[in-house]
Amino acid sequence: MLDPSHPRSSRVLERTSLIKRRAPGTDRQEQLIAANIDTAFIVTSCNQDFKVARLERYAALAFEAGITPVIVLTKTDLVMDAQSYIDAARSVSDMIDVVALDARGDAPKTELAAWCKPGKTVAFLGSSGVGKSTLTNALLDSQSIETQAIREDDAKGRHTTTRRELHAMPNGCLILDTPGMRELQLTDAVEGINDLFADIQELTAGCRFSDCQHETEPGCAVRQAIEEGTLDADRMRRWRKLLAEDAFNSASLAERRSRDKAFGKMVRDAKKLKDVRR
Repeated sequence: MLDPSHPRSSRVLERTSLIKRRAPGTDRQEQLIAANIDTAFIVTSCNQDFKVARLERYAALAFEAGITPVIVLTKTDLVMDAQSYIDAARSVSDMIDVVALDARGDAPKTELAAWCKPGKTVAFLGSSGVGKSTLTNALLDSQSIETQAIREDDAKGRHTTTRRELHAMPNGCLILDTPGMRELQLTDAVEGINDLFADIQELTAGCRFSDCQHETEPGCAVRQAIEEGTLDADRMRRWRKLLAEDAFNSASLAERRSRDKAFGKMVRDAKKLKDVRR
C-alpha cells in the first residue's frame, strides 16, 4: 500500500491467496507460482495434452488457495467430438465450471466474461501449447504476446512464455499469463485435495472403521461404491496418490524448513559469540 507522500510509511499487504508447488528437482524446495488470484483458468487442449489427473492437480492447488478454478478446454475446432472432453473435464468436480471454446476470435471475451470483471485478477495455468497466451491476447484484443503452434507429431507445446507476466484488460481486470509447467507436485495441499474429492470424503464417513484404508476392511463404504459403480476406481486411486504425494512432500519441506531454521540459529549464535569476544 503505497504512501506517495511518505514512501517509508508504505506497507506490504497480506496475500489473499497463494498457489505453490514443490519445485522440480531433488533439493526439496518450495516454488511460489502466483498470489492474490481470484480465478484460476486451468487450460488444456482437446488433444493428447488432456489428462484428468493433471486437471485434478491444478484444481487441488486452486481449492487449497481459496481460488475459484475454471477448466477451459481449447482447440475444440480440431476434434470431431469435443463433448467427450467436456464430459471428462466435468468429472473432475461438480464444483468446477467447464468452458469449451476456440481460443481465437471473440469466444474468450464472451465465455470468460463472468470471471474477468473490473478489480479482479485471473490467471491462466496449464501446459505449454494449450493456448494460455492466445487466450490472453484475445481478452486484451491484442497480439502483443508471442504464440507458437504445437508439434504435430505428439501435440506437445513449445515454451513460448518464459516468465510470468501481468496484463491489464481495458475494463480493469488483471490477467496473469504463466509459462507451461511440465511437473506439478503438491505440497501442503491436503485441504484442497479433500475439497476436490469431496465425494470420496463423504463416502469415508460411512465406513465401519474410522481408520479404514479402503482395501480389505469389512463395511468399507468406498469399496462398496466402487462395486456398485457409483465411484470410479481410477478416481479413488488418483485421490490416494495425491494424498500420499502431498504427505511426502509436506514432510520433506517441513524437514528442510526445520534444518534451515536450526542453521540460521547457529549462524546468529556464532555472530553473537564473535561480538562478545570483541
